[in-house]
Amino acid sequence: MRQDFGALGVLGVLAVDLFLRRNDELLNIVNLTKEYPTPRGPLPILNDISLKFQRGDAVAIMGPSGSGKSTLLYILGALETPTSGIVTLDGQNPSQLDEKSLALFRNQKIGFVFQDHCLLPQCSVMENVLTPTLIANSDKNYTGRAKALLAQVSLSARSDHRPAELSGGEKQRVAIARALIREPVLVLCDEPTGNLDRHSAENVASLLMDLHKHRQTILIVVTHSAELAAKFPVRYELIERQLKLI
Repeated sequence: MRQDFGALGVLGVLAVDLFLRRNDELLNIVNLTKEYPTPRGPLPILNDISLKFQRGDAVAIMGPSGSGKSTLLYILGALETPTSGIVTLDGQNPSQLDEKSLALFRNQKIGFVFQDHCLLPQCSVMENVLTPTLIANSDKNYTGRAKALLAQVSLSARSDHRPAELSGGEKQRVAIARALIREPVLVLCDEPTGNLDRHSAENVASLLMDLHKHRQTILIVVTHSAELAAKFPVRYELIERQLKLI
């Protein structure tokens, strides 16, 4: 039977299919390899890693110290380039962007939460949350969004405080709000509970998962914590330069 594609035509249908598949697979990692040069020759860190992540995926990556977890995270966050292989996010390859375009790409598409919260000590909580919007080419009401995020992380009453006046858990909650202010498609967390006591770590972990469920970003967390990793539906371990599903 002859199939009728209507006004789209065969090429149009193929283009739509490609568009849908690309958006289903928002983060694509193809044959990713990373080596660092040393006087004794290349030091291999990551070897031929290929993965695909869709909107709404939440993934924990575990592994011993020095296994390359943070390196992988920095490559996915466009902070480092792979030695070989391709990483695309939302249909773009950041390795092909010039320096200015790359900075805008990270600012718009990716939210970061580090083990050290990296808050600006001279700025208030509200100002820290708004920091990524300073280079945003947009007329959105980011102040209103920042207030909403601070309410969601239970810090509305602390919006005018400086980081020195906050506990470790509160600082990390500010960092989470800051990571979400631009509505990124990818949120990357490097040991987000590593510097926290058990109670604060549990609160931050639960908060991360709750916020993720409402926003349907791609959430990737690197951690040594088995308790934090257990909250994720998908878990990998980085062993011998390869990711293995746990």
